[in-house]
Amino acid sequence: MFRVVSSKNQLVDKLRKREHRGEELEVAVRSIIESVRDQGDAGVLAATRKFDHAELTAAQLRVTPDEIEAAYTKVSPQLLESLRIARDRIHAFHARQHFQTWFEPGRDREIVGQIYRPLERVGIYVPGGTAAYPSSVLMNALPAKVAGVREVIMVTPPRPDGTILPLVLVAAAEAGVTAIYKAGGVQGIAALAYGTETIPKVDKIVGPGNIYVTIAKRLVFGLVDIDMLAGPSEIVVVADDSADPELVAADLLSQAEHDPRAAAVLLTPDEQLARNVQGEIEKQLADLPRREIAGEALESYSAAVVTEDLLEAVELANELAPEHLELYVREPFSWLGRIRNAGAVFLGPYASEPVGDYFAGPNHVLPTGGTARFFSPLSVEDFMKRTSVIYGTADTMRKWGPHIVRLAEDEGLQAHARAITLRLERLK
Repeated sequence: MFRVVSSKNQLVDKLRKREHRGEELEVAVRSIIESVRDQGDAGVLAATRKFDHAELTAAQLRVTPDEIEAAYTKVSPQLLESLRIARDRIHAFHARQHFQTWFEPGRDREIVGQIYRPLERVGIYVPGGTAAYPSSVLMNALPAKVAGVREVIMVTPPRPDGTILPLVLVAAAEAGVTAIYKAGGVQGIAALAYGTETIPKVDKIVGPGNIYVTIAKRLVFGLVDIDMLAGPSEIVVVADDSADPELVAADLLSQAEHDPRAAAVLLTPDEQLARNVQGEIEKQLADLPRREIAGEALESYSAAVVTEDLLEAVELANELAPEHLELYVREPFSWLGRIRNAGAVFLGPYASEPVGDYFAGPNHVLPTGGTARFFSPLSVEDFMKRTSVIYGTADTMRKWGPHIVRLAEDEGLQAHARAITLRLERLK
């Protein structure tokens, strides 16, 4: 069960056990990828039959307009309203992320700049399995649409009867997804990377999945781009004695229920708060539908650490570089400037982590496993590419040419130097 530990080393030891590069699974993942690469639709259908227990034909891989229309009839008006408000908030947030083409003339009569262009076609992966996530559809598709991506292709595992959860289909339609295919797991990633007779090849794949999906994304990286190698979800709550233990426990459980390998961590200088949170977790866990999943995550990868003071708690949070970081303290904005590493920061008692998961607007596709030290949340920029632009005149060449020749000759690249000296000779 969730425990109060005596030092950060005990916590680090717990979290280290989550590390799972999956080398022993790579052979199996490669085999599925190669099957899809070589057999196309047939490889996708065989893997779908084996892993998702769904019997489909190639003609059934693409979700039809009739299936989407039927999905709308199975979603309540109230739920659709909430989905649309969330969609609009997420779209508005990402619309503020501006990446503009620019050109700048220089003193040597040169012009340099950058051109931003959206990717042509991207693939988004939406998990199935123990939980389906319409919110992930919005978070992955909307930044792509804001960026101007022409085709947004979605793959997701079918249920054994060959259908997709209605709200997932509705979320895709509301987010402007171009086409949806019933292909999950490794076969879905491989289909996006290589293309099949039915599923088009994309330029980039985004979206979270299980360890098999993560390995598949790693193996196809280079053939296509990917967003990141996401691991199990995690939350760190930094709290002082003003925090409500019932609410802290609820927030920790909100992540523990995701995955047996999720991590839920409390950092506080208040030992009594830690003990109270421990008791609240046991109480709330008892009636949680996903208590077995949450219980395993709490037992194996979660803990409360009592720190010397709040500063030590914040510094430990920076070391952990968590996916989600809650500052549940009296003056959260006064501590925000000390946060260096986190995927998303939630300030105060009313910015509970699920607010970010569903509704606030910032993306919930976040770096995990300490990678917030160097990765950022999914954004519009992830769906764009930059092209450098260089223009020069004869005067530019006269001024720059000798320097370029010296540098090229020093590197032993005579053809580079010749390309410049020929121009300099013609300008004499």
